[in-house]
Amino acid sequence: MSEAEQTIGITLEQVADYEFRVRFDETSIPDLTTDEGAPLGRGAGPNPSRLLAAAVANCLSASLLFALRKYKNTPGPLAATAKATLARNEQGRWRVSHIGVDLQLADKAELLEHLDRVLAQFEDFCIVTQSVRQGIKVDVNVRDGDGQLLPVPGAG
Repeated sequence: MSEAEQTIGITLEQVADYEFRVRFDETSIPDLTTDEGAPLGRGAGPNPSRLLAAAVANCLSASLLFALRKYKNTPGPLAATAKATLARNEQGRWRVSHIGVDLQLADKAELLEHLDRVLAQFEDFCIVTQSVRQGIKVDVNVRDGDGQLLPVPGAG
């Protein structure tokens, strides 16, 4: 792998029903519990759609902070809210069709240096948001209990 690429990994294990434990490989980050809400799961943790909304909002917040600091600002604490809209596609399957994010600065605009430049570029620093906007190639493999690779029609 070149310096132009990095790989991060997670390990996911089913705990019960739709509840999973997520481990963040090669880190000391505590495990995260995910779960579907009722009626499928018990809501013991966020579901993947909530995690996606959180990832986009968190990434945008961090990118805004980075851009503000790049121009020598020392902003107060940032806050964000995100709302993911779920809609059915042509096949009737639920999909995240939109994520709206509101970012809240603690400071008045006139107290921040080069805010026009910050606002013009901060989204470009956000790995997650820009990746979601462009679409991400996802390869899927399924293996049975013996490790045998199973054919998955349409998996890429």
